[in-house]
Amino acid sequence: MEFDFGAVLVDWRLLAKGIAWTVGLTAIATVIGMAVGVACAWARANGPPWLRWVAGSYVELIRNTPFIVQLFFIFFGLPAAGVKLTPETASIIAMVMNLGAYSTEIIRAGIEATPKGQIEAAVSLALNKLQVFIRVVLPPALKKVWPAMVSQIIIVMLGSAVCGQISTEELSYAANLIQSRNFRAFESFIIATLLYLALAVALRKLLNWAGPRFFFGR
Repeated sequence: MEFDFGAVLVDWRLLAKGIAWTVGLTAIATVIGMAVGVACAWARANGPPWLRWVAGSYVELIRNTPFIVQLFFIFFGLPAAGVKLTPETASIIAMVMNLGAYSTEIIRAGIEATPKGQIEAAVSLALNKLQVFIRVVLPPALKKVWPAMVSQIIIVMLGSAVCGQISTEELSYAANLIQSRNFRAFESFIIATLLYLALAVALRKLLNWAGPRFFFGR
């Protein structure tokens, strides 16, 4: 058997478009998903009982169902209720919901590890609850759990490959389209694998660099 990687690389524009969509979906999901995670972590740690129940139910629902089922429900199920979404919008919503649920528990672990004396000291300085959470509790909590958060973001990025099943034009969709044209499945998916590996390594380095500078200080 002869391998012909050139037959795949000749469609580099499709691969580049797939990479761009994968990066874009991941960036949006990371920003919104982490915001959802912070809000739900606060709700589970400090919210009233009814809000803790709502946040806890959301977390358990998402963490105990497959991502592809969540994606299919959003894209194929919601139109039955009159909510029709584009593949890209459905992909973003599914990725945000998934990352939000997992990051909730990751961030909550960091919040609960914050020393009580640190919080009491902040209260004694006349800071309100929101100021205590944002300025005193959240930064060291993120610092403690950042490696786990980075790993979860990468998992969500790799999971975006499933979004090709609803015709979102991300990297796996591009690789599958190319192999359907030239029947070079081995070469197409080897290249896609290497590209996903490169994206994961680059994303880890970027997040490990950005975390200390933008989220919890040096």
